Amino acid sequence: MRFPTKPSRTITTLRLSPTLELPPDTTIRRVAEQSCLALLQSCNSFNKLTQIQTLILKLGLRNNPLVLTKFASTSSELDAIHYASSFVFSSDADIRVFDTFLFNTVIRAYAQTGDSKDKAVYSYRTMLDYGVFPNKFTYPFVLKSCAGLARLNLGKSVHASVVKFGFDDDLHVQNTMIHMYCCCDEGVESARKVFDESPKLDSVTWSAMIGGYARLGHSADAIALFREMQVKGVHPDEITMVSVLSACTNLGALELGKWIESYVKREKLQQPVELCNALVDMFAKCGDVDKAMKLFRQMNDRTIVSWTSVIVGLAMHGRGEEAVSLFEEMIEAGVTPDDVAFIGLLSACSHSGLVETGRYYFNTMVKKFSIMPKIEHYGCMVDLLSRAGLVKEALDFVQQMPIEPNQIIWRSIITACHARGELKLGESITKRLIRNEPMHGSNYVLLSNIYAKLLHWEKKTKVREMMDMKGMKKVPGSTMIELNNEMYEFVAGDKSHHQYREIYEMVDEMGREMKRAGYVPTTSQVLLDIDEEDKEDSLNRHSEKLAIAFALINTAPGTPIRFVKNLRVCEDCHSATKFISKIYNREIVVRDRNRFHHFKNGLCSCGDFW
Repeated sequence: MRFPTKPSRTITTLRLSPTLELPPDTTIRRVAEQSCLALLQSCNSFNKLTQIQTLILKLGLRNNPLVLTKFASTSSELDAIHYASSFVFSSDADIRVFDTFLFNTVIRAYAQTGDSKDKAVYSYRTMLDYGVFPNKFTYPFVLKSCAGLARLNLGKSVHASVVKFGFDDDLHVQNTMIHMYCCCDEGVESARKVFDESPKLDSVTWSAMIGGYARLGHSADAIALFREMQVKGVHPDEITMVSVLSACTNLGALELGKWIESYVKREKLQQPVELCNALVDMFAKCGDVDKAMKLFRQMNDRTIVSWTSVIVGLAMHGRGEEAVSLFEEMIEAGVTPDDVAFIGLLSACSHSGLVETGRYYFNTMVKKFSIMPKIEHYGCMVDLLSRAGLVKEALDFVQQMPIEPNQIIWRSIITACHARGELKLGESITKRLIRNEPMHGSNYVLLSNIYAKLLHWEKKTKVREMMDMKGMKKVPGSTMIELNNEMYEFVAGDKSHHQYREIYEMVDEMGREMKRAGYVPTTSQVLLDIDEEDKEDSLNRHSEKLAIAFALINTAPGTPIRFVKNLRVCEDCHSATKFISKIYNREIVVRDRNRFHHFKNGLCSCGDFW
């Protein structure tokens, strides 16, 4: 990207000498100019715009910067910036009339047009090539375009230009810069660097950084920065709250989410539909779907997102029939379902074993609402059939799909094969997956688990050695639990917590009490060639049991326990948690990768169907 080397100025037009007499037609030109500006001000159609363009040429105003700028601005309002740009920058244009304001108008128009972000950046480069200097109003739109393109190197190039021209201390430019970096993969560290080096911060700056953390999956960092924002005495706005709620949702931080709800009420913040939707989504995905439903019912304005959030929430909690009922209520309310609503609905059917209902709505989606199924909808149907044990039917469904099945669909079938004892079929499909995706580690883990189930230890060892050769690592299971507004993470065999001795003592006590109550460890879940005693010890060190033990020794009797697991809950931990809920009289709410489990009095809400 080339930068101008001339002294900074705003307009590059020729200047008239003060002693030079104006030509006799100057008044006429000024009248013509004002007439064109007035016509452009009232222009409300593309047809009128082309007529005004002809008038501009006829009146000799082709190179009038004021008229060209207004022409570009009006074209933008009529969604015709491409047409205006070709006229303004055509080969017969006099580059001496191009000024900063004209370029800013074109750049802003392109930046606000959905598919023209690249043209905004191109216009900026053209601006520099013509020797026209940007100002502080140029960069927010250029940076927003870089954000829309999600091109980190391009954003860094523009950042260098910002520094070169001395606008890096402008607050609005800084805020947009942070937003830009947060929209690019691998850009969060650069965003935080800009944030930390900013000479002044306002609520927008904090919100941009918190929103970036939440958007990029750095939820713990988002919450930590939000707390720092409070310490600094900066008051968050509604946009900040939406971002923090998103982070709470990802972490399962229900208590913090409740505090945010009370803060919004206490500070009497505005509650736009986006904030209400975020609250509904947070409660649904943090384990309190009844509260989510209550907030949903209290909303005066509801969007399709409002309905979908509750439907998906009910699906995750295994309340399929309620999700179906709410879906029908949505249609009766005149809200047309979109493809996301159907994903939630089909997922609800899958988690509740509603096979025929799922088939009906899959067909209805096409026939009644003309929504063509995407890979996610096909995936829901395969999952529905696989969970119901209809493995052969799921395979037939996949073979009849008009689009190529992805790895998620095949893994649904493999998991069903593993659960239903169709291990040879699972082995065959997994080997095919590895041939198609030789660098995807989870495929090797699936095959390794199948060999362990078949007791083919040598083959399992070879698969693990192959993973090591390729530098692949199995994703470790981890559990996050919220206590006193702090998040704690445990992994299997974790001894990093300062209370680890007390935690392991509680784990041993839990094991003794469960065995007295009739619990038998599911040692088949330990896919290692070791003796039964070692397998039991391995099961006792699973992250879920460590988190439960931590909660039991740090909370009052009868207090509900909630935690989030990054993987699917294993069969043994599911069985053990049922026993623990009865022995210690605790309600235990677990969100795993697939759904919610509500354990109470020795039973689970999933009905052992997950």
